Amino acid sequence: MKLTNMKTKPGPKGFTLIELLVVLAILGMLAALVGPAIFSNLGKGQRATAASQVSNLETALDTYLLEIGRYPETLEGLVENDTGRDTWNGPYLRGGLPKDPWGNDYFYQPGDKDFVLMSYGKDGTPGGEDDDADIGR
Repeated sequence: MKLTNMKTKPGPKGFTLIELLVVLAILGMLAALVGPAIFSNLGKGQRATAASQVSNLETALDTYLLEIGRYPETLEGLVENDTGRDTWNGPYLRGGLPKDPWGNDYFYQPGDKDFVLMSYGKDGTPGGEDDDADIGR
């Protein structure tokens, strides 16, 4: 058995540093163009989720009012019988009391005939604009 010496073709065996830097620069420019568009849509989705959760909480609060005759003192009254009455037919929310999309509790203040319910947005404080704007009523 005779072994032959196999020679490889001469030529480049990889990428040069310049080629790699050009590719990285192109990827960086694409990320700079596409990134802000993606993250602005994320904020819109979080605001839409908060508005939907506020609507669900309002429905649960109105159902509570119809059965008990008043709004609960806290939002926990929607998932636990805080009245001791037999007319409480809860829990009025499936899966427990939600947090807003930014992980904060919803602000709730009951009144005699109405209530205040809102998410304070991304910053978690009253007021603000864009992602920090209050959502609710």
